[in-house]
Amino acid sequence: MIRGEPISTLSELYHTDETAWLERMATLAAAGETAALDLEHLSEYLSDMARRDKREVLHRLVVLLVHLLKWEHQPERRVRSWELTIQEQREELQELLESGTLRNHAEREQGKAYRKAVRRAAVETELAEAAFPAECPYTLEQALGG
Repeated sequence: MIRGEPISTLSELYHTDETAWLERMATLAAAGETAALDLEHLSEYLSDMARRDKREVLHRLVVLLVHLLKWEHQPERRVRSWELTIQEQREELQELLESGTLRNHAEREQGKAYRKAVRRAAVETELAEAAFPAECPYTLEQALGG
């Protein structure tokens, strides 16, 4: 309880005002009042956050790989926006991949990201998918500019 507030109220708060619910969970955790935490929803929320972070890494990696493929396979059509997208995705991914868990996820999912990138790059460049290497030609570090 938060000063007499039953868990059911926290559960209701989770559904009506997620930000207020998060603030309450943080207050309870900081105070060491673990018995009062809304563990069911806290577990759900944390799992959702982890999935969201992994989706973001995959999405950014696909976007980066698409632009690297376009840059490499259509040098005559290079535009500044491609270069800026590559730079932005590299910077954002480098920050996300400071987490060892997310870096491991990126390494595991790089093949999947590359397959998606080839499909998208083929559409954007009007080249056949077969025009691109069957396997990702970049290590994760190379894709990140390292």
